[in-house]
Amino acid sequence: MEMKKLSVRRGDKVIVLSGKSKGKKGKVIATFPRLGKVKVESVNLIKKHAKPTRKVPQGGIREMEAAFPASKVMVVCPACSKPTRVARKILPDKSRVRTCRKCGESLDK
Repeated sequence: MEMKKLSVRRGDKVIVLSGKSKGKKGKVIATFPRLGKVKVESVNLIKKHAKPTRKVPQGGIREMEAAFPASKVMVVCPACSKPTRVARKILPDKSRVRTCRKCGESLDK
């Protein structure tokens, strides 16, 4: 299976572009480059029915985030607070950094 290049990383603040969670903002909690999917906190919630186990003796129904396509999210720039596409810039010391297309600020810490 081919790995897709994702423009988002774990910890990025993103906004959802389409679907039932359109317009919601959240932090990326997991990325799946092989599948081209991401998990965002408090977005795309599903209900999971859990049987009682030794760890969770009462079982029950729990809500959790489900992965959805990375193409449906856009990074929100921490400097200008606007959704933006990601540009990749090579610095003089040959290191690569992701930058905001709108204000030019670095997205990497």
